[in-house]
Amino acid sequence: MKNKGIEKLGEIIFFLCSLLSIVSIVVICYFIFKNGIPFIMKYGISDFVLGTKWKPTASPGTFGILPMILGSIYVTFGSMVIGIPIGIFTAVFMVYYCPRKLYKFLKPALNLMAGIPSIVFGFFALMVMVPIVREIWGGTGMNIITGSILLGIMVLPTIIGLSESSIRSVPKSYYQGSIALGATHERSIFKVVLPAAKSGIIASIILAIGRSIGETMAVILVIGNQARMPHGITRGVRTLTGNIVMEMAYAANEHREALIATGVVLFVFILTINILFNVAKRRMK
Repeated sequence: MKNKGIEKLGEIIFFLCSLLSIVSIVVICYFIFKNGIPFIMKYGISDFVLGTKWKPTASPGTFGILPMILGSIYVTFGSMVIGIPIGIFTAVFMVYYCPRKLYKFLKPALNLMAGIPSIVFGFFALMVMVPIVREIWGGTGMNIITGSILLGIMVLPTIIGLSESSIRSVPKSYYQGSIALGATHERSIFKVVLPAAKSGIIASIILAIGRSIGETMAVILVIGNQARMPHGITRGVRTLTGNIVMEMAYAANEHREALIATGVVLFVFILTINILFNVAKRRMK
């Protein structure tokens, strides 16, 4: 009877935790859409999403967020170009090539890297990366290149950690069978093991994309924060998250509603990415 009572109490606690998570998501969605959708409908979806000018303090205000949408896409794409190959190759190294003594230091270092606050990454990039980029490509050094490199570094723990776990979960018989059939060590890894682990690897990439799109504080310090259409990777841009953070403190009336509506667009971005991931995952199965 005592054990049954403990089990019942555990079930109730787990249920309440799950319910709290669901309620939190519902409340957040309700707040964002309740305050953002009316503005989008009033201002016009095409004018808001495809508008190229952001002048909230003008009379009348202009609220076009296409420059911020493109800025987020460019920086996220650049970070994935840097982060995905480095992350996957590092995961393969840690599973199949890394000496045990080195692994004991490398694994905790990656875990520590995942726990470093975003602002610390941003300050490091501002002091170290911006001058290097300025020296090589000219300009202020605060541009898409710097933002992409920074975010590419920041998403590495996510990609490496999940990819490594996924690779280790592949049965060893896959690799051993490939070797027995005459394949080389490298071919067995990249043609047999990695395809078998692709579900977890893709999950790590999707999470990394979400982290990259949603990153704010670090990007604000190094990207230039210029609300204009991107004109080359050596120019400054502004992201959706950066736009919200920089202006929400003094925004009022329509300006505030426009920023909340920007959050709606960002939410739809993340939701679309997750839906595409689930569709791709089902097709792979």
